[in-house]
Formats: sequence, C-alpha cells, structure tokens
Amino acid sequence: MRRGVVSESLPSASVIDLPNIDAPLFRVPDPAQLRAMQPATHPPRIALLYGSLRARSFSRLLAEEAARLLQAMGAETRIFNPSGLPLPDDAPDTHPKVVELRALAQWAEGMVWCSPERHGAMTGIMKTQIDWIPLAVGAVRPTQGKTLAVMQVCGGSQSFNAVNQMRVLGRWMRMLTIPNQSSVAKAFLEFDDKDRMKPSAYYDRVVDVMEELVKFTLLTRDIAPYLVDRYSERKESAAELSARVNQASI
Repeated sequence: MRRGVVSESLPSASVIDLPNIDAPLFRVPDPAQLRAMQPATHPPRIALLYGSLRARSFSRLLAEEAARLLQAMGAETRIFNPSGLPLPDDAPDTHPKVVELRALAQWAEGMVWCSPERHGAMTGIMKTQIDWIPLAVGAVRPTQGKTLAVMQVCGGSQSFNAVNQMRVLGRWMRMLTIPNQSSVAKAFLEFDDKDRMKPSAYYDRVVDVMEELVKFTLLTRDIAPYLVDRYSERKESAAELSARVNQASI
C-alpha cells in the first residue's frame, strides 16, 4: 500500500500471477460444494466428555443435563466415563478404555467437553481424555471438521480459564468450536437433591449452547470434508501426511 493511501485494491490475480502455487492443486472455493447433495437423515451424533471422577461430579451432572437437552433436540448422545483411563504413554493404545474413547471420537459428529476448573485450569482428567484422542489415525483425522461445545463448572465465582483452554485444544484438534459456551459458578448450588440442574440463567445458557451445537452440527456435518480440504495437504501424498502427523511424542 502506498504511503498516505487509506485503502487500495490490488488487480485481480490469476494462478499465472502466483509463481509459488502448484496450479493443478489450486482450488477456487466453490459455493456449490457447501450445499450437501444428499443431506444425512440420521440424528446428529454427539459425544460428551467430563473431567471429574468424584462420586457427585458436577461436570458429569452438567454433561448429563446437556445430554438430555441434546436428545430433546433430536440428537443421539453417548457419554464417556473416564474412570480407568490410563495416563497417556502409561499404557498401550490397545487398552480397553483407550479403544472405547477413540471409537467414540470416530463415531461422533460433534462433541461436548465439560471440565471443572482446578488450580485455574482444566483438570488432568479432562486433558488426559483429549490427549488419548489421536490427531490422526493413518492419514485420517478423527476430530477434524467436527463440531465442539465447551463448558466448565466452578467451585466459586464464575471463571473462564478451563473453557478458554479447551478452545485452544479444540482448534489444535481442528474442530469447529461453536461461539457460545457455558461456565457455571458455584456449581454445588445449581443442582438439586435428585442431581438435576435448577432453573437459572446458567441453565438457560446451557440450553443456548446445546441448541447452537446441534445447529452447527447439522449445518456442517455433510460438508465437513470440503471445509477442511487444504491446499498444503493436497500437495502431500497420504503416506507423507501420515508420516508427518504421527511423529513420535517428544
């Protein structure tokens, strides 16, 4: 941009003007590809993870409340119980709980991650579950292009450290994290003696988040492969991609 010019349009470019581009692999985004030819008719498949093993885990209770809402909105839900899941690298990936978790990630079209905030962060139990979900299996990314909603429960005043961290992880896992989120302050006051969430603004926000998650899942699940199709990865063979994303842990 020239000095003193507020804004300036560049001339329209073509592939000829882009010497760094591998022309056969260059794609102009096609609006027609953003409309599914045969939309899926099965219920949206949503997996829910929670981050505490306490007998009365409020992250579990919130996940269960979210699952009820999702089912009422027409979704199929499955909640993963992290009890017995080993620490990453402390067991082979053939461990039954690891196999169960990874199968759930493959099955899901969207996910809900719900963690307590402990010492200003998500819990180790929550992070362990996410760490066991592989970024790739061969050349297939099991979470790429899937939707994600994040929620947290707080023992005191409302905070957003855990949901902010989970957003970073969702982006790293190449998921489509929805804009809305839930943080429930003083969660021990928000559930009754039957472990159901009481009416409140916090409950209304959970309804909002689940409604948004279902909408985004329905909007994107049929076109997710197109949304995440990338020029740089088209340049790589499946073997090269697999070698790159499956490097040994450091």
